[in-house]
Amino acid sequence: MALFTCDQPECWPSLPLDSWKDTCATLHMWTQIVGKVRLSLTPLVNHWWNVPLYVTVRGLSTSRIPYGERSFELWFNLLRHQLVLETSEGVVKTLPLVPRSVADFYQEFRNLLRSEGIEVKIWHMPCEISNPIPFDQDRVHASYDPKPVEKFWRILLSVDSVFRQFRSGFIGKSSPVHFFWGSFDLAVSRFSGRRAPQRPGADFMTQEAYSHEVSSVGFWPGSGEIEDAAFYSYTVPEPPGIKDAPTRPPAAFYHPKLGEFILMYEEVRKAKSPSATLLDFCQSTYEAGASLGKWDRAALERTLPKAV
Repeated sequence: MALFTCDQPECWPSLPLDSWKDTCATLHMWTQIVGKVRLSLTPLVNHWWNVPLYVTVRGLSTSRIPYGERSFELWFNLLRHQLVLETSEGVVKTLPLVPRSVADFYQEFRNLLRSEGIEVKIWHMPCEISNPIPFDQDRVHASYDPKPVEKFWRILLSVDSVFRQFRSGFIGKSSPVHFFWGSFDLAVSRFSGRRAPQRPGADFMTQEAYSHEVSSVGFWPGSGEIEDAAFYSYTVPEPPGIKDAPTRPPAAFYHPKLGEFILMYEEVRKAKSPSATLLDFCQSTYEAGASLGKWDRAALERTLPKAV
C-alpha cells in the first residue's frame, strides 16, 4: 500500500458502537452546536461544502471562520479533550470535554464565544436525528468517555488518508474529504458533471446536496438500520441494476432500504491490509455506479499514484 496510509493495528482500533453509544450521541450533539456556527457565518458553497468539519492531527476543525475584521477557528482536540477557540489576534481559549449535558455545553460554549465578542445566532434544534431535543434543554445526553473518543479519532485519521488517496484518482469535480456533523460521518464525493433530476417534495437542504449526479463514500459509527461502525457507498440518481453489480470485497453488500452498499468496519479492521480493502470498496462501488450511470469515466479518471 502507498506510504500515505497505515495498516498497523493501532491505526484501526476496535470500536463497537455499544462500547461508546452514549458518548457518541453526546459528542454528536456537541459537534452540531459547533458546526452550526460555521454554517451561520460562512456563505453557502455548493452541496453545503461550507458546513463540515475537517480531520486534523488532533481532532476535528471548522477551519478559519471570518468575523468582521477578525477570524477565528474552533476545533475539537480529541487528544487533550478540549474544545479550542483560537482567534487571528492570537487568543487561545479552551473548554474541557468532560461528562456534561448538552444543555450545559451549549451554554458554556456560547459564553466562550461571547468572551471574545463573537455573537452568532444558531438554530437550537439538532439536525438529521430522530427525536431531537433542543440543545438548551438536552440533559439526556451527558456522557463523555475519552478512551473511545481517542479510538474514533484514530479511525478518522486512517479513513481520511484512504479517502484522500481515493480522491486523487479522479480529475472531475470532487468534494474535499470532510466530516458532516449532521449525519456524523466522514465522506468524499465525486460528480459526473451533469445535473441530477429534481426530487419532488425534497426540502432545500436535500435539493442543494443532490443537485448534481454524485457518487459518495463515507464512514460513520453506526445508527438506525446499521447497528455498528460501517462504510457506505451510494450513487444518486441510483442507476438501474446497481444493487446486483459486483463489488469488492466479498463482505460488502447492498442494503435495499438504505439504497447503499455497506461494508462493516470490523471487516476492514480485520483484513490483512485494511487500507487496501477500504480502497477496493471505494473504487469498486464507484465503478459500479459510474459505469451503470454512463458517466464519462475516460474524461474523469486517472491512474492512482503509486508509492515512490
